[in-house]
Amino acid sequence: MMEYLPVAVFVGFSIVFAGILVALGYFLSPSQPNAEKLSPYESGFEAFEDARMKFDVRFFLVAILFIVFDLELIFLIPWATALKMIGLPGIMAVVVFLVLLTVGFAYEWKKGALEWD
Repeated sequence: MMEYLPVAVFVGFSIVFAGILVALGYFLSPSQPNAEKLSPYESGFEAFEDARMKFDVRFFLVAILFIVFDLELIFLIPWATALKMIGLPGIMAVVVFLVLLTVGFAYEWKKGALEWD
């Protein structure tokens, strides 16, 4: 059981240190709410209203589409770094990948999923 003592001390120290930092942030940070700080941000809803209010599902649709088309970069970065090693088959695979993404983007655009009426 003694071999776990350093881990327990580390976890305890981490919890105490995190608590101290949160408390310092709470007590030392300025709290001066004004109309601009309490104004709607991005979603267009007033702050501090009922969380169960209904709103348009297109907000989520645009967010999901952004995530899908933004995450394509995660697949392109390793491809770009290994371009010399993968050769023509790797280039063709990425071309197919980008064509599929372009077709999907065109489909979403045509269906009006990106329109905000």
